[in-house]
Amino acid sequence: MTDSAATSVPRPGPARLPGDRPRRQEVARMIRVDHAGEYGAVRIYEGQIAVLGNQTANAGVLRHMRDQEREHLATFERLVRERRVRPTAMTPVWHVMGFALGAGTALLGEKAAMACTVAVEEAIDGHYQAQADRLGDDDADLRDTVLRFREEELEHRDIGLRNGAEQAPAYPVLSSAIKGGTRFAIWVSERI
Repeated sequence: MTDSAATSVPRPGPARLPGDRPRRQEVARMIRVDHAGEYGAVRIYEGQIAVLGNQTANAGVLRHMRDQEREHLATFERLVRERRVRPTAMTPVWHVMGFALGAGTALLGEKAAMACTVAVEEAIDGHYQAQADRLGDDDADLRDTVLRFREEELEHRDIGLRNGAEQAPAYPVLSSAIKGGTRFAIWVSERI
């Protein structure tokens, strides 16, 4: 079977089991958490840019990544409206915490800011892939959007790695803490 033949076969979502939440509710949680995540990502880059400004050779790179996150956020804002999904009640918290994370890592230096990007994007990679795996052809547009955004998030991770993320002070500790915080924010945003 060729690759094109394999992609043209309808793909149902995973089997539903007793006790699973209704499909519409599951998709609403995906949209809610993705909207929150993209909002937080914009705030992280805004915090980094506020501290590093034009003082860094990577100022243009930070603005590029922020602008991509803004496009992602605009897409999920549209989906929230179209599908009548309640946004997370945590938005005011993510407003402050996202900016604080971005500014705080930037205060540690440009490499720490890049380490933040790598850690967040590695957590988001698994999150988006898990969502894509749960979405079937009935939500092919959402699945394709999630996969496209996942690729852009991986691009951000690679940019961070190329720009010295792993050379940041206490990189393993910093990375683990940020990944843990990101996973916690995902869990909370799905539910609240």
